[in-house]
Amino acid sequence: MNTTAEVVSSDLEELILVNSNDEPIGTMPKVNCHLNDGTLHRAFSIFIFNTSGEVLLQKRSEQKMLWPMYWSNTCCSHPRAGESSEEAAHRRLKQELGIEADLSYLYKFEYRAPYEDIGSEHELCWVWLGVTDAKSIVANPHEISDWRFFSKEELDHELDINPDEYTPWMKMEWQCIFSDYADLVPKNDARSSLSD
Repeated sequence: MNTTAEVVSSDLEELILVNSNDEPIGTMPKVNCHLNDGTLHRAFSIFIFNTSGEVLLQKRSEQKMLWPMYWSNTCCSHPRAGESSEEAAHRRLKQELGIEADLSYLYKFEYRAPYEDIGSEHELCWVWLGVTDAKSIVANPHEISDWRFFSKEELDHELDINPDEYTPWMKMEWQCIFSDYADLVPKNDARSSLSD
């Protein structure tokens, strides 16, 4: 697996605090945002598909405070103060996976999810979708322990039999994409040559 060792996030980086209308109300270090029941902050999730209709998922690094070693969507993170969600999404795709893609904004939603007795995610999350047949994935080991492409059928099956191996936000977003935005997902059923 191709990797880059760049450190791209810090527990002390300032996240954008928002209210339930996604209006900024301040900033707070990332680690503090995730303690206890979590403090509502702006985030984003990206789903990248190839032209065969397969989705690229990552397995989160064991270094993650919340949901380490869980499978999740292609990329998820937080805009920095003064940075738009779209700017942050493009930045993070490059930093985590070494890829670029045109992104379509789908929707945003608020959720809260506790993780064991360690902390919680409480996010106002923007969801993005992109399509690319990038020929090489350069996974950042500080963020990603593994990655692979799944067909919709494979992932639906996995989510049925092993739901506890996947992050809670990814499961909510995956369901919404195919209930409300399925026309944006490539329909070709041919297997892609892109795999790890």
